Amino acid sequence: MSTLYLLHKPYRMLSQFTDKQGRATLADVIDVPGVYAAGRLDYDSEGLLLLSDDGSLIHRIAHPRHKQPKTYWVQLEGQINDEAMNALKNGVTLKDGPTQPAKARRIAPPAIALRDSRIDPKRHPTTSWLELTISEGRNRQVRRMTAHVGFPTLRLIRAAIGTWQLGDLAPGEWRKQTLHAPRPTKSSKRSGAPRHRHSK
Repeated sequence: MSTLYLLHKPYRMLSQFTDKQGRATLADVIDVPGVYAAGRLDYDSEGLLLLSDDGSLIHRIAHPRHKQPKTYWVQLEGQINDEAMNALKNGVTLKDGPTQPAKARRIAPPAIALRDSRIDPKRHPTTSWLELTISEGRNRQVRRMTAHVGFPTLRLIRAAIGTWQLGDLAPGEWRKQTLHAPRPTKSSKRSGAPRHRHSK
């Protein structure tokens, strides 16, 4: 039996517990001792981050060979067109090589909290939202993919990792799941524990 923590990492927070430069870290929102993040989210990205004190579980989630699909909600500059959508679905060639085909669809703006640093409508009068699912984990891959097809990313939210969903967690909130089988993506079970909110 293993314990997994699903956290909504806020914008401009590091995916680690300490920082010599005094930036916001996971220690500001979750106070469970001995846990580590399975993978990471960039400082300027938001959304689902998985944590556990079980090293083998973290490895199963984070290691590239397990190819956990990751789903993102992406706010783009401009109205993305069909040509760009098809390019993302088929794979694009970045500096570090071609990407694998992705799942991509247009979506309405998701029901999620406004970011502290909001998108300036004067600088970006037209935006669109995309749901993008990839099975790779290259550095800043989603941002590079959308820029490559001509629609830079303005806001990036990870909505799911495998079968784990961000759900209605607000930024800084987390919930706990108890896993009863060695393959968490197929046999996870929620513990029913309440969500937790960091109070400043």
